[in-house]
Amino acid sequence: MLYTTKEELFNNIKGIIDIQKDGTVSIINKDALRTKTIDKIVYNAVFNSDSNLKDISRWLIWSASNALGNASSSIQSLYDAMGRREYKGFTVPAINIRGLTYDVARAVFCAAKKNNAAAIIFEIARSEIGYTGQRPAEYTAVVLAAAIREGHEYPVFIQGDHFQIILRKYQADKEAELATVKNLIKEAIDGGFYNIDVDTSTLVDLSKPDLAGQQRLNFELAAELTAYIRSLEPKGITISVGGEIGEVGKKNSTIEELRAFMDGYNATLKTKGSGLKGISKISVQTGTSHGGVVLPDGTIANVKLDFDTLKTLSNTAKDEYGMSGAVQHGASTLPADAFSKFPEADTAEVHLATEFQNMIYDNSAFPADFKKEIYELLKDKCRSEWKEGQTEEQFIYTTRKMGFGPFKQKFWDLPENIRAKIGQDLEDKFDFLFKKLNIVNSKEIIKNTIQPVPVKVALPTP
Repeated sequence: MLYTTKEELFNNIKGIIDIQKDGTVSIINKDALRTKTIDKIVYNAVFNSDSNLKDISRWLIWSASNALGNASSSIQSLYDAMGRREYKGFTVPAINIRGLTYDVARAVFCAAKKNNAAAIIFEIARSEIGYTGQRPAEYTAVVLAAAIREGHEYPVFIQGDHFQIILRKYQADKEAELATVKNLIKEAIDGGFYNIDVDTSTLVDLSKPDLAGQQRLNFELAAELTAYIRSLEPKGITISVGGEIGEVGKKNSTIEELRAFMDGYNATLKTKGSGLKGISKISVQTGTSHGGVVLPDGTIANVKLDFDTLKTLSNTAKDEYGMSGAVQHGASTLPADAFSKFPEADTAEVHLATEFQNMIYDNSAFPADFKKEIYELLKDKCRSEWKEGQTEEQFIYTTRKMGFGPFKQKFWDLPENIRAKIGQDLEDKFDFLFKKLNIVNSKEIIKNTIQPVPVKVALPTP
């Protein structure tokens, strides 16, 4: 499936994609593109060892997406409208994809088509970029290719999740850690991420006597990173930026903390430049943890999420600060009956990740020998992370996310019938979630609120 020359690549798209001398791309045959043709292009965008052929493949996907109407876009204007309460009653799912990314993204778009839905975010966190081996430009190419494959001709929202200041690294070298996050932000924007959640909540210091003091480093660095993002925005695009006031898995957030953060953030942002747009949403903690709480047998404990607090925080974010509302992290492993409560609580966005990973590993079609190979590597590679008192099941559950990077190509190369079975089960799950989160018929909302701004990129040269 790998191209060996540029000529071979261009011959593969002859009569399907037309490339003018000025780099303008037009689609001649949509149906022919939405077959094994886009499958091959995206495979090369990820795995071709020739960097130029890889870059050209990504450029083709980006340019074709612009031409087809599924350009990578910012969700900012929808969130502005939600802050004005012009739209309500639904919660936008933000979906983290760690492995089998093309197949999982296709499942998302298939479920979206069933539900006439388009208010969906694809995201990847700083940590996930590392251990899954998916840099921003690659992740964007794969998601957009999936949109092309499934005929999703609506804006696609791709987000940097938890672009986080790591506390221990910040304490060791403040400037170096801040530079690392800024470099990631630049790479992400260059790679087509027009939605970015900065996470400086790790710097909240609860030992301080007052809330402003506790949140100070959080809001000051969030404002600095927001200003940096604004300096890098492509013309015509306002990137949706998210902030965070409470670390997931820690104590529940309060209205007073939200106000302390926002008042300090807004005041600090004004010192960074005139008229800078602030954050569009605020992530809070109301009782979840990333990945869920793992019991000794490897199953997940039931978690009680405080929806009353979530609703109060979300309404405060809307009414007092004009944001779209509150964001809930760590929700994918919650009980099925919890998801309909997010729209009822006026939650703007909910982040979903670990359950989709679980559905890949635990699928009846997943090859047992491949799973064993992954787990044996993890026992060796991640042994230092095996905590005292942890069962093997708990250890595997908490570390198997690390298997997606080393085995990325082997995941992609699984037989088609296996990927189809996993994809169908995931599609059913997304169909369920989209209904519960009430994003059914949100294509019309997206059409009314989002005006895509195609960003033209030059054809790569050797």
